[in-house]
Amino acid sequence: MDVRGDFIIVGSGIAGLRAAVELATAGDIVIITKADPSESNTEYAQGGIAAAIGPDDSPDLHAQDTMIAGDGLCDERAVRVLCGEGPRYTRELVEWGAQFDRDAQGRPALASEGAHTVRRVLHAADATGREIGRVLWERVSSASRIRVLKNTLAVSAIVEDGRCAGVRFIDARGEPGRALGRATLLATGGAGQVFQETTNPEVATGDGIALAYCAGARVADMEFVQFHPTVLDVEGAPRFLLSEALRGEGAQLVDASGQPFMRRYHPAGDLAPRDVVSRSIVLESQRTAGPIYLSLRHLDPGAVHRRFPMIAATCLRAGFDLARDLLPVGPAAHYLMGGVETDLDGRTSVRGLFAAGEVACTRVHGANRLASNSLLEGLVFGARAGAAMTGPSRDAELPAPITGPDSSPGGGDRDRRKTGQISLDEREIRALMWKSVGLFRERSGLRQASLALDGEQAALDDLLAGRPVLDHEGWRRASIVTVASLIAKAALRREESRGGHFRTDFPAHDDRQWKVHISDIR
Repeated sequence: MDVRGDFIIVGSGIAGLRAAVELATAGDIVIITKADPSESNTEYAQGGIAAAIGPDDSPDLHAQDTMIAGDGLCDERAVRVLCGEGPRYTRELVEWGAQFDRDAQGRPALASEGAHTVRRVLHAADATGREIGRVLWERVSSASRIRVLKNTLAVSAIVEDGRCAGVRFIDARGEPGRALGRATLLATGGAGQVFQETTNPEVATGDGIALAYCAGARVADMEFVQFHPTVLDVEGAPRFLLSEALRGEGAQLVDASGQPFMRRYHPAGDLAPRDVVSRSIVLESQRTAGPIYLSLRHLDPGAVHRRFPMIAATCLRAGFDLARDLLPVGPAAHYLMGGVETDLDGRTSVRGLFAAGEVACTRVHGANRLASNSLLEGLVFGARAGAAMTGPSRDAELPAPITGPDSSPGGGDRDRRKTGQISLDEREIRALMWKSVGLFRERSGLRQASLALDGEQAALDDLLAGRPVLDHEGWRRASIVTVASLIAKAALRREESRGGHFRTDFPAHDDRQWKVHISDIR
């Protein structure tokens, strides 16, 4: 089955929807979403969206906080775009009907989160992503030239004469098809499901990164994975994010005896950068040989339940009172700073192929994303990509690629590792990534993970060369293998610690050799 449009959008989160709004009057649009349109990382975003709209704030201050959090690797041009255009696009959401919380004077109630120097996070209780998604879907639904293909998985790019002409997909019945258009946007979100422990929904398997990489597009900064420190950690229960906004309102991390400990690890205490807090939780648990908890007991219970109704309800289902109980927490994979390398208008190294949101790497986050900049990234760069897709075709404005030393564990000789046999299932791959490519990394574990994943990738390449008909689960595993292999090899290559990437064998920065963005090219 062929579906044709002027513009193809893969993904239905904030970046894809904002691009669709931008394109609504420019031509026929096909939106491909692998599940229900509401099942995206946008819908799971609790804390809020950062924007410099407060009286004590400015885009320059927001940019400064963003670059400090990025640990020396933010692209300043991208940061200036994000923070400079952010207020415009968030005010636009308000004009379109977004119901952000208000203070007693009717102004946006701005929250505080880690590594922000002022209160700048707009929120709709603790379901901000859902509210933004609602507003954008209303705008998209009113457009007559938009067609949505639900429960449809994009599996590969169609590249003709060096240009992307659309994507191949599998529909809800498992039938193959093609979506053809003059410009294609990947807005598929992140890849948290590559790890055993994650805050991400089941759909976040890195499909867009794998699709773009296999099509010959450059990917970059794949070693930089952000681990969220406070995830409800109850054995046998799904992991659930306890928003950083809780700590912004005064929640504390405590040990088994109820004693706060974060000041021991960082002067900002509970509002230190996420990578610091995540590692501190693990180290403190090891030091005390006990669990770590998030406590809101010292706060007004009524205010806690009013401010965080969704989190409170979820905690209650797990048997906890958010305001009165100690909540067992631990880190989990949350956000990928790397992705498909793009310029500031979403263009990739393959003509006609664009990317925006978490799937993309504009280098705006550097080595560690500032809290609540993710929804803003999707909003700003989704709009910019949509505008660029309507213009004349041209090459992306990308820096010359820096590929770095070969990080293949066997010196780059992949052929000798080909077995033609798939030996690891998805569960084993995710466990391997969590153990060896997680919060604490070192050469031996990274080499073992890279070697195993290289073998899986070689077997996958052999399988795909035979043009098999894979089902949804087969393609899910294919994405996880490809993205996991890219992350592991990038982590093995970078012999320093920076932001979300921490090497126990190279615990310090090395600006002389490693203050660079490194690309991977198929």
